[in-house]
Amino acid sequence: DERYRSYWETYLSMTRRKGITEQYAKLEMRRRHTLIGSMAIHKGDADGMICGTFGTVNLHLHYIDQVLGRRAGVNTYAAMNALVLPDRQVVLVDTHVNENPTAEQIAEITIMAAEEMRRFGLHPRAALLSHSNFGSVPSASSSKMSRACEILAQLAPQLEVEGEMHGDAALDPEIRQNVFPNSRLKGDANVLIMPNLDAANIAFNLLMVAAGDRITIGPILLGAARPVHI
Repeated sequence: DERYRSYWETYLSMTRRKGITEQYAKLEMRRRHTLIGSMAIHKGDADGMICGTFGTVNLHLHYIDQVLGRRAGVNTYAAMNALVLPDRQVVLVDTHVNENPTAEQIAEITIMAAEEMRRFGLHPRAALLSHSNFGSVPSASSSKMSRACEILAQLAPQLEVEGEMHGDAALDPEIRQNVFPNSRLKGDANVLIMPNLDAANIAFNLLMVAAGDRITIGPILLGAARPVHI
């Protein structure tokens, strides 16, 4: 019908220089639900999308990026998951997208996660996590998180954030006070920024099963131009 034709023609115009042929555009627009949903949003036929009941995050993000792209001024995507634990609520980032983000990406992801927390009416308190505690174990990973903290001090001076630090120091202000009394983070952290995808995904799944009664909100996709989640 006319809508289908409009969708595949628009998709073809977006991707013609990326190896997509007319025949392939027609086929993809019939079989890829995430692509159809993204195009519906692009065309104004839908306001938002939740996708990903099967398949991988990268597969779905591929079509979202092709059609909708990133938010203006944003250079990377990320995913955050919220956990409702017995005595606290925390979000973990980045649980699904970036395998080994740079310090600059960590800083950008932290800012986006803090913005999302404010949308929920919560005050973000971010901790940049590491195997190192304020310089105790210098390494490429811990130096990256420390550098991200320096970048955040420049880009978001109002944000309550600190790092690099151990997980217990993030969740217990008394431990953190003993190790680093001048911390910008005053209370217990509710935004836990992980150094890589392994750490984030493993920590999220362990906490979800061991302490969270499998109750989770997300993944929430950060950085997309429109309201879409995988």
